[in-house]
Amino acid sequence: MSRIYTTEDLIKILADERRACINGQRLNLAVSPSGSPFLDKFLQPDGIQKFTAYQDFRAAVHQYQREHSVSGIIWPILTMKGHRLRFPKLDDQLIALPRDLNLLKIAKRHLFDFWHEVTDQMDLYLSLDASKSYRLVTPEDVERIMQRTEWASLTQLGKLDNLEIILQLGWGKPEEAIYRRGFPESGSEYVHAVNPGNYPCG
Repeated sequence: MSRIYTTEDLIKILADERRACINGQRLNLAVSPSGSPFLDKFLQPDGIQKFTAYQDFRAAVHQYQREHSVSGIIWPILTMKGHRLRFPKLDDQLIALPRDLNLLKIAKRHLFDFWHEVTDQMDLYLSLDASKSYRLVTPEDVERIMQRTEWASLTQLGKLDNLEIILQLGWGKPEEAIYRRGFPESGSEYVHAVNPGNYPCG
């Protein structure tokens, strides 16, 4: 019986493949940048060919995940302000299987509790226009978004004076919520908690 790759194996395989594509060791030569011979004269084809080669490889890995039931979940640990949380999060290069999505939904409440504990007295900003601008919001505003959220994730940027805690509040498939690829069926809102007087940078 052949060995089944683990989540960690797939993450490493994808990282290695991405490096190979970026370095030009993998190209999808069948891809034309625009499909127009006139426009193609002004575009760099190798960039599109590198990107497409990686996208094709990643799609094959996603199919492998489905066929062999390999989870896309990783378990980061956040420790801040005397609180510690180990939580499930979808790796940004993998897909969520149905059981992964259920796990994310179950973990949501613990993640919200942690968020409330570590963001007390911090300023909260809602990301707008794909993080090109931010609007100051209240904890009550965030609660309203939380009530319609299916799953959530946390990211920490900086430390101490420059601490920024980003809460992703999502619905639908997490892998499609990134970059609004699956909008409106899948998507997410981002709330940034920063020290009073600071402004989000992430």
